[in-house]
Amino acid sequence: MIERRPFGRTGHVSSRVIFGSAGVGTVDQETADRLLPLLDEFGVNHLDTAADYGDAELRLAPWLRGRRNDFFVATKTGDRTAEGARRSLERSLARLGVDQVDLIQLHNLVEEDEWEVAHGRAGALEALVRARDEGLVRFIGVTGHGLRIPHMHLRSLQRFPYDSVLFPYNFPLLRDPAYRADVEELLTVCDERGVAVQTIKSIARRRWLDRSSPAAQAGHSWYEPLREVEALSHAVRYVLARPALFLDSSSEFELLRAVLEAADTPATVPGPAELEEDMASFGMIPLFDGREHERI
Repeated sequence: MIERRPFGRTGHVSSRVIFGSAGVGTVDQETADRLLPLLDEFGVNHLDTAADYGDAELRLAPWLRGRRNDFFVATKTGDRTAEGARRSLERSLARLGVDQVDLIQLHNLVEEDEWEVAHGRAGALEALVRARDEGLVRFIGVTGHGLRIPHMHLRSLQRFPYDSVLFPYNFPLLRDPAYRADVEELLTVCDERGVAVQTIKSIARRRWLDRSSPAAQAGHSWYEPLREVEALSHAVRYVLARPALFLDSSSEFELLRAVLEAADTPATVPGPAELEEDMASFGMIPLFDGREHERI
């Protein structure tokens, strides 16, 4: 069974691997349904979805029917205004078939202008706080992509006591000294304040070199994941070696079992030499560079 730890100050003890549902947003219900036994097999009790993950919320709804208390349910809104965020949340509740979600997150809050709108008067945060007061949500978090996001999360935590943050974390990205410094500062603040820390892109290999290739067209992720079992296991264990971190599984859900097995199998933490060898062997390239490859 996957190790469980307190999810920040929420009071929930979550599996350290969280099921990221982005990949099931483009498949039929039968395909999505075959993953649920896998979550039960490994004790995954935390689901992460979003309003803009296609039909992902609809695919999760049958799983939650009669089992709502078995899972910590998180969703996201990409809207920045109060009106839009409220509408997005209500739609998510309806699509998930629940009266309340455990966590609502401001999705990919990176750009300065969007950050100001979301935190200003009649902004998304205002609506989410009101929804929390009404009992529609229990906790509020913030997510993001790119090299700028740890710094932006620090700013967000200065503005509001968010309950969770989410950002990219893998060996290739952490080789960037500036990014690593921002990450370490963010982790220190989160530890001091009891903020839950979710990580994404753990098994990323690189951006697709050819988006029109058969492999890219058949995949469920915008980036190419690691598929070789040992390298994938190294990547998973690199993240989970830090006890405070939770790992959101890849949208490439065909690799879910491999990720869960890597997280569930006691093994030594890979050292820098092994990780550098994986980078060289599999042509691993950071997904973000702060410039032309900063966005998805």
